[in-house]
Amino acid sequence: MPKSDSQSKPHVVSPKLISERFTIELGAQEPWPNDVKLYQPYEVEQILLPDNANSLAVQAFLQMCHLQYQVVPRANAEAMSPTGKVPFIKCGAFVVSELEGIVQFVNNRGITLTDKLNNEEKSDMRAYMCLVHNVLEKAELYICWMDNEAYNDVTSKRHGSVYPWPLNHIQNWTKRRAVMKNLKVWNWYDKKLDEVFQEVENACQALSDRLDDKEYFFGNRPTELDALVFGHLFTILTTPLPNNSFANIARKYPLLINLIQKSKGIFQKRN
Repeated sequence: MPKSDSQSKPHVVSPKLISERFTIELGAQEPWPNDVKLYQPYEVEQILLPDNANSLAVQAFLQMCHLQYQVVPRANAEAMSPTGKVPFIKCGAFVVSELEGIVQFVNNRGITLTDKLNNEEKSDMRAYMCLVHNVLEKAELYICWMDNEAYNDVTSKRHGSVYPWPLNHIQNWTKRRAVMKNLKVWNWYDKKLDEVFQEVENACQALSDRLDDKEYFFGNRPTELDALVFGHLFTILTTPLPNNSFANIARKYPLLINLIQKSKGIFQKRN
């Protein structure tokens, strides 16, 4: 008798998927330790706008969850990260990077900011988080690496500050080339600066409309979306750049400014 398809074809599971699931399930069995480390580039002299925004978003999320952590600056934090992106946390034996991965890791320990949301609201939250990543984060990368004035005055000096000459120039060239390649894939490379600012304005308008007159995006309790928006808009508002149009756009939306102030209050209260 010929074997059926189910008998003849073994079910193949990605080793990466097995590893991720094992890590999450094993991590969920343990309480949150007191010595969690959050790794990022040096804040004063090295970190750039996009990385600072993402790091602040993760820190805000952890604060909203009442979870302890310690910021550890490293010149090579990006190279240390399992995904090549910062920030990342070391929690016991586990290393997890980027906001979404850290949110999932925390959720699987039974800690969540979205337990009161229904499925439709959770879907909306994910959509607006994608908006922040796809517009604000890409605009930050464009400003830092594509705008020559910002690159020469800010980016090249900060990114290369932790390397000796001539390695600093090599590292800057390599990173700029990689960012430009990604911007081409995302169809952002050929945008004009005014088009980038218009994208940012459209995103801020959409976020402001969603926030409306609520305390946070989904009522009176913050979620990871609030943490993400806080991280990016606060960093945009407080990062000195040769062209201040980026910050001026954010200032046009008082509802978003109020959200930043509320989130900043949580941040300061728990630090």
